[in-house]
Amino acid sequence: MTSAEPIPEGNEDPDRLHMARAIELAALARPVTSPNPWVGAVVVPRGASVRFEGMTAPVGGDHAEIRALAAASAAGLAAGATLYSTLEPCSHHGRTPPCVDAVLNAGISRVVVGMVDPDPQVRGQGIAALEAAGIEVTTGVLETAVREQLAPYAKHRLTGRPWVVLKLALTLDGRSAAPDGSSQWITGPAARADVHRLRACSDAVVVGAGTVRADDPALTVRPESGPVPDRQPLRGVLGKAPPGARVQPAVELSGDLDAVLAELGRRGTIQVLVEGGARVAHDFHAAGLVDRYVFYLAPALSGGDDGRPVFAGPGAPRIEEFWRGRLVSVERLGEDLRVEVAA
Repeated sequence: MTSAEPIPEGNEDPDRLHMARAIELAALARPVTSPNPWVGAVVVPRGASVRFEGMTAPVGGDHAEIRALAAASAAGLAAGATLYSTLEPCSHHGRTPPCVDAVLNAGISRVVVGMVDPDPQVRGQGIAALEAAGIEVTTGVLETAVREQLAPYAKHRLTGRPWVVLKLALTLDGRSAAPDGSSQWITGPAARADVHRLRACSDAVVVGAGTVRADDPALTVRPESGPVPDRQPLRGVLGKAPPGARVQPAVELSGDLDAVLAELGRRGTIQVLVEGGARVAHDFHAAGLVDRYVFYLAPALSGGDDGRPVFAGPGAPRIEEFWRGRLVSVERLGEDLRVEVAA
C-alpha cells in the first residue's frame, strides 16, 4: 500500500502525529508480512500539506519505507523531507535491498524512528549508517506503542521462540463447554470473527489431538474475518491427528512444550495461537509459556459445577499463589467481551 494523504490539522506534536499514523499503517500490514516485521512509514515533505504513506508488503515485496519513499519521489517531494518509520530502516541486503540506501538516494534530510530493530543483522546499524551520511535521526517516538505492536517479532528475533497467544472462550461462570463436551457456540459471530483475525495474524495454530478428535476443527482463516488471505497459518497438533481430520495437512508435534516452541521457532513462526483444549491450555499456562491471554467472555451461564473448566489440571493451592497478569484491553464484540491480558 502506498498513498498520498492530507496532513490532519491541529496542534499535536508533528513527530507524534506522523508516527501514530505509521503505527496505524503497520497494523494494517500485520496479517500479511510475517516472518518480516509489520512496519508503517510516512514521508512528510518540507512545508507540504500532504504526506506519503507506505506499509510492508507480503514477503518478498517492498518494505514500508521503500513504498512511502517511492510515492514521495514520484511526486517530486522526497528531497529534504522527513521519513517516519515504526522500525529502524534496515541496512543489510535480505530478500530486498537495504532501506538505508533508498533513504540516501531519495535525499531525505531527517529520519524519525519508533524503535531500534532488535534483529542482530540491524540493531542500530541502520541508524549509524544514516547518521554517518549526515542525516538527522530521532529515535524513541511513541516507542512504547511500537514495542507493544512489534512484541512478537522482537521476541522471535531475540530468543528464536514464537510469541504465544492463548485463546479461551468461556461463560460468565468460567465454563468452556457443557458436561457432554459440546462448546459450539459459546460466543457470538463477532467474537468468532475476531478469532479468525487472530489466526490471520498468527503463523501457526496449535491444538491438542483430543480437540481434533472431539471437534474436528479446520483451524483455517475463513471469510467472516474479511478476505481470505493468501497465507494460511501452519496447523499444529500435539499428538496424532486422524488421517481424515479437517485439520489435515497438519504438523504433528511431540515432546515437552518448550521443545515444541523451539521447533516452531526454527520453522520461522513469529506468533503461535494456542486454541485448546483445556488440558493443553493448562499445560501452556502452568509452564509459564504464554505471552498473551485472549478471553472471549459470553453473557452465558453453565449454571452448575459440572460444566467443563477452562483449564484442566491442578491450579494454585492458595489465593496468595494465584497468577496475576496485566490487563491490556477490554472490548465489546457484539454481545461478548474480549479481554486481553499480558503475562
